[in-house]
Amino acid sequence: QVQLVESGGGLVQAGGSLRLSCAASERTFMDSIMGWFRQAPGKEREFVAGISRDGSKTDVADSVKGRFTISRDSAKKTMYLQMNNLKPDDTAVYYCASRLIAFVHISRSSSTYYYWGQGTQVTVSS
Repeated sequence: QVQLVESGGGLVQAGGSLRLSCAASERTFMDSIMGWFRQAPGKEREFVAGISRDGSKTDVADSVKGRFTISRDSAKKTMYLQMNNLKPDDTAVYYCASRLIAFVHISRSSSTYYYWGQGTQVTVSS
């Protein structure tokens, strides 16, 4: 089956940390551009971070730069989002996503990602 599954969300106080994981069902996902998006209540889905096929390049949104780190482990078929110094504005449902393997560039546009996980809730209290 073709599937992405997020985990690691939860409730945390401002200033705390969480690590999100995105587990892929197939090895081929690790040959694809992948990224994290988030959607807050009443807001549009926005780009958080993207990572190249081999993990050597990343693109991180200005709103989380210096606080969030994206990484991937091909052997574990897993992508991660380490979130430090969390703020209430980070509260959202976080989604992992994968582009088709034919595409080789990191993209900030959600419409360019084909496979999506179910999302995991991150809530940061004041």
